[in-house]
Amino acid sequence: MRPLEDVRIIALEQYGAGPFGSVHLADLGAQVIKIEDPRTGGDIGRYVPPYVHGEESLFFETFNRNKQSLSLDISTPAGRAVFEDLVRTSDAVWSNLRGDVPAKIGIRYADLAHLNPAVVCCSLTGFGMTGPRAAEPGYDYVLQGIAGWMSLTGDPDGPPTKTGLSLVDFSSGFVAALSLMAGLHAARRDGVGGDCDVSLYDTAMSLLTYPATWAMTAGYEPVRTVDSAHPSLVPFQAFQAADGWLVVGCAKEKFWQRLVAVLERPDLGDDDRFATFQLRDVHRAELLPQLKAVFAADTVAHWMALLQAAGVPSSPINDVVQALADPQAAARGLLLETEHPHWGTVRQVGSPVRFGDQPTEHRRAPHRNEHQDAITDLLGYPPEKVAALAAAGAFGHQEH
Repeated sequence: MRPLEDVRIIALEQYGAGPFGSVHLADLGAQVIKIEDPRTGGDIGRYVPPYVHGEESLFFETFNRNKQSLSLDISTPAGRAVFEDLVRTSDAVWSNLRGDVPAKIGIRYADLAHLNPAVVCCSLTGFGMTGPRAAEPGYDYVLQGIAGWMSLTGDPDGPPTKTGLSLVDFSSGFVAALSLMAGLHAARRDGVGGDCDVSLYDTAMSLLTYPATWAMTAGYEPVRTVDSAHPSLVPFQAFQAADGWLVVGCAKEKFWQRLVAVLERPDLGDDDRFATFQLRDVHRAELLPQLKAVFAADTVAHWMALLQAAGVPSSPINDVVQALADPQAAARGLLLETEHPHWGTVRQVGSPVRFGDQPTEHRRAPHRNEHQDAITDLLGYPPEKVAALAAAGAFGHQEH
């Protein structure tokens, strides 16, 4: 069996952060049933351009493989009844909604424990379910601003800059998945579930890590650095070669000694101003122009060959296509394919979460409401009950 094959998760999720977190659980074998609101056309991720066809987008495919879909309007008594039957037979309720919404729609542990005392309710919200900002919507870009990330990112002479990827969203998805797994472990041990109150805000703030410690403890004032340089380790940054860019990092003193040998600049290694981490940081203005001049004199391939042979941490700065073509990606099983009736073979990057060596057979993301029959069968509903629920608006007025 796959690791989570005995876990059933009811997911009221949308867009990026929630679906990103649960796709790793689905890849590990969990049955993830997406509850999609028929009043809004389901998960908004279905409609994200530019690669979109009706209710199918490549954005949605990325975050929803291996899941099931049920259109369900839980604002109706009939839809709520179906939802509660699912809670009775499931291990977890997973959501990523605004912080005040879980209470409003009744999906916290306090709302559901009478149905299933062991259920784990994982709510990934913008700012958490408590505090003065609980009712505010949270988006990755907004959180990067609030949490100080943008003040750390970009060139000193440029504007504050967000990361190229939605790292608050994605990191929060991982945090929610980890929280859920902790909750499931405790629920199976103790027979009692509970809430995972996880937020984009908490995640973004926690990822300030050591700059936060420095700032609160020693009065450190972070600044943006030229060429994406590390704030204190020198050299550890991007360098421009004759035909592109590369990253070189000397995170240990031995790497610095190897680097000066590769550059054929033993004088730098013998210079007392550059003898330690602290001294190189103090004298970076004298050191870095010399390193930049050497790297600029030859190609990325030339330097990479020498640096890798010497064991100096380094890499070319790839574009996305180059990154995906690295043989390591295929060797690690990170590239997967699913078949889709419109998109054909969808190629995407798989989950980095691993346990054991059992290969995973991946399914495309579900069409909206694709699994209504399978899920109503799971609940033991006879055809006449399904028809009555549909007539009462449980599955939306347009659903079959």
